[in-house]
Amino acid sequence: MVLTAKQLSDEKAEKIKHYSILNQYVRKGEVLFTGSSLMEQFPVYEFIQDYGIRERIYNRGVSGFTSSEMILALDTLIFQLEPRKIFINIGTNDLSAPDYSVEELLQRYEYILEKIQERLPGTRVYVMAYYPSNSEYDFGNEAAREWVKLRSNEKVGEANEAIKNMADHHHVKYIDVNRNLYDGDGNLKKEYSVEGVHMYANGYRAILDELMEYVRED
Repeated sequence: MVLTAKQLSDEKAEKIKHYSILNQYVRKGEVLFTGSSLMEQFPVYEFIQDYGIRERIYNRGVSGFTSSEMILALDTLIFQLEPRKIFINIGTNDLSAPDYSVEELLQRYEYILEKIQERLPGTRVYVMAYYPSNSEYDFGNEAAREWVKLRSNEKVGEANEAIKNMADHHHVKYIDVNRNLYDGDGNLKKEYSVEGVHMYANGYRAILDELMEYVRED
């Protein structure tokens, strides 16, 4: 699908162009991380250097992406790489949209899964649980605090239950590697987070070992 300025912002369209060119140099049949900023900011390349990770992992996350925008870019973000495994984290930006509904998120997510299963029938797909948020701690960013509130843990929990059922229906694996991210109140630990949603490297490190079990499994 050809992307236009009307469909994506200039910044996002440029990111897709960058990935499209980069995809010419990938090795097919490897592991793919894809989704929005929570995937794009995963410092997997640094961890590969420091923790002896031998798997070849490509990251095709795009900051700010919604499930609708991902549908526009499936060729670049997924199909051009022909991965053997795909880890998807998409939809958290949908949660803060004024017209958000879990039913519409599911419809778009199901479309993504159906297209993957149609185009890449031999690829193993992992649907990742959305990470918890923290709107209670004052991170000193009032503007961010307002949109973080829109991604409440209640809303995240509802969405996670819905995508888990969706994954079961489509016979793909739903994975929740969040247990080390929670504080005593069920929020994202403040020491892991930039503003209540996005994480520093220590947050990703807290989920790395569990996630790598799925990356390495046969």
